[in-house]
Amino acid sequence: MNRVGVIGYPIAHSLSPVMHNAAFKHLGMDDWQYDAMEIPPDILRLGIREPRQHGYIGLNVTLPFKQAVMQHCRPDDIARAVGAVNTLDFRDDTGTNTDVAGLIEDLQAYGVPLAGATVLVLGAGGVARAAVYGLWQQGAQVIVVNRTRDKAQSMLAQLTISAGVQGVRLLTLDEAAEAGASLIVNCTSVGMTPHVTETPWIHGVPFPAGVTVYDMVYRPAQTRLMQQAEAAGGRAIGGLGMLARQGAAAFTLWTGRAAPVAVMLAAAQAALHERDQPH
Repeated sequence: MNRVGVIGYPIAHSLSPVMHNAAFKHLGMDDWQYDAMEIPPDILRLGIREPRQHGYIGLNVTLPFKQAVMQHCRPDDIARAVGAVNTLDFRDDTGTNTDVAGLIEDLQAYGVPLAGATVLVLGAGGVARAAVYGLWQQGAQVIVVNRTRDKAQSMLAQLTISAGVQGVRLLTLDEAAEAGASLIVNCTSVGMTPHVTETPWIHGVPFPAGVTVYDMVYRPAQTRLMQQAEAAGGRAIGGLGMLARQGAAAFTLWTGRAAPVAVMLAAAQAALHERDQPH
């Protein structure tokens, strides 16, 4: 049996096992299995060593371990640039970050232009770093907005050092609203279930007309921010596709086979629908 999995804390909410096992089944890969493992933060080293010693091929890594796990592998260029690892391959002890590919490939799948586009990134956490790096690589003019300016400044300084990222502007939301952005990428958790009435777009700041919003939050499927975008004549895209595509990149890395993205996405959607049903 070829085994892979995900570690995190907590982990019960993860859709990765559903997506990957659906992909294995679809491709007739009956000798592959994907497991979820909840690892308390104080035993991360053991949480990696045990699966490796028991023959696992690799692991996905989710919160709160994406940065700490870099000390326990050989991060590739992308992981070093972003400062986080979300996929481990035990065969050569490397770590990579598939969040960048997940976001960019999903935006491309929706036909969202990036080269030369003015893109507003909300947030300064780990996925915001991946977003800024990926969008900058695609030739976008990136603007960052974050509640705490110091944290955003620190993120951009680190990206300059680790990846040579230049020219990213740091603005207030009021300033950013006037910047003529064609795309807004929400990298915060604001608006996520159960806080479905919340939005990262501060009340009183005019919402740009006709802008595309990509919200990394995928539960609920339609966030308050996405509703605001559509009310302003824009387009709204939820983040489930990014989740499926970053998982697909890990799938291909481990198996050497093209991942059935549509199958993984459908499995994730079905699992979310099931969880949202009253029991």
